[in-house]
Formats: sequence, structure tokens, C-alpha cells
Amino acid sequence: MSTHPILELRGVSKRFGAVQALYQVDFKVHPGEVMALVGDNGAGKSTLIKCVAGIYPIDAGEVLFDGNPVQVHGPKDAAALGIEVVYQDLALADNLDVVQNMFLGREQLGSLRRLDEVSMERRAKETLDSLSVTTIRSVRQTVAGLSGGQRQSVAVAKAVMWNSKVVILDEPTAALGVAQTRQVLDLVKRLGQQGLAVVLVSHNLHDIFEVADSITVLRLGQSIAEHRTAEVTQTQVVESITAGKLSKVPGLAEEVVA
Repeated sequence: MSTHPILELRGVSKRFGAVQALYQVDFKVHPGEVMALVGDNGAGKSTLIKCVAGIYPIDAGEVLFDGNPVQVHGPKDAAALGIEVVYQDLALADNLDVVQNMFLGREQLGSLRRLDEVSMERRAKETLDSLSVTTIRSVRQTVAGLSGGQRQSVAVAKAVMWNSKVVILDEPTAALGVAQTRQVLDLVKRLGQQGLAVVLVSHNLHDIFEVADSITVLRLGQSIAEHRTAEVTQTQVVESITAGKLSKVPGLAEEVVA
């Protein structure tokens, strides 16, 4: 794992009207690292990843990519940097096949401006093979016929196919069975082993302790702690999530100095 963060947030804040969703959050992830992002409901996890993805503009702080300050004004800016997000709903089209989903909006054209189906199919297969995804029988079967774990595999493959450097996974094992969860966790491990920086957003501490190298804890919109997974227990992480020390109490007016 590199000692230099590929993605770093310094003092990032985000407000929605009277609601302070994020307050001076620090966060970083290195190439080859699986960084878990944990916190209770309302801790700011979704807001944080949407700020990274360019969906929400930040109000304060800075975002650095590969050591350089960057401005992410939208999802296209994030994708151009190499940041891809796999949201919980996966954003797959059930009526399209695996290849069509992986190239949706980024279709390759051949001669006469027609779709280059052969090249797209070959690249889709190569990407799935590189991730050791063996459960999908054909890249030409429709997504509607895939299991939850297979859908996750397609969504992740779609994300890493575009020269990604950071892949953010939002609750990738939610609502999956035991076998499908195992399939997805193995996939997450392989992403880190291939040198990608992986941000894993999850409530499942068992999954996190199995695949994550580090854990960042958010509480009420603030970054409370960063742990090395090997040096902490699940109980200690739960304590950080529920009772971690805040730098500012939400809703408490700033003290006025005369």
C-alpha cells in the first residue's frame, strides 16, 4: 500500500439550510487500501461520498487527488479523475444485458458510426475475468435474470473498467444472502489487491473487519476517528460510532466573546 493518499479531504464542511451535514471532516484513502466508512444513520456517510462524487458542492475545506487540490463540480469531473461510485441501488437497467449495462452512456462506435458490439463484448469479458467473476454465465444475459451478488459484480466491473483509481461502494452487501455476500466481499478484496483505492460504506462490522484495512468513523457529520482494523476491536468501533468525542456539538450556538 502506498504511503501517499490518492484521495484526501481536509476540513470539508457541507450545510443544507439549517442542517450541518458535514463539519470539518478529514478523510483519506491510499492506493491498494480498502477504507471502510462507518457511522450511524445521519452520520454523514452518504453526504460525504456525494461530495466526493461531485453531486454536492462542498461549502468549505479542500479535496486533494494524488496530492493536488482539485475542484469537483459534477460527476463528470469525478469520473475524469478516476473516481467511480457504485450506489446501493446499483443503477443498472434490468432490460439490458451485461455488456449494454457496462457501456451505458459510454458506448464504443465502429465503422459507419455503428455500435462496436464485438469490442464491447470482449472488453466486458476481460474486465469480469480480471476481477475473477466466474458466476455470470454469459455477458449477453439480461440483468433482470441475475442474482443480487451477480448484479453487484456487474456494477463493480462497470466502475473499474474506466481506468478508475478510487472505487466507492455504498452498502454493497445489503440485502444479500450468505453466498452472495461472500462473492461480493471476495471481489472487494481483489480490488484492493489490484492497487485500487476502495472506500467501503457499510453498517456491517463483520464484513468490514473481514475486508477493510482501515476504518474511518463519522458521527453527527464529524470525523471522529481513524482506526487500523488489525489494531482495534468491533466493540471499540461501536464506541466511536455511538459516543465518539465531537469537536462541535450540533445545534449549540457558538460562544460569543465580549
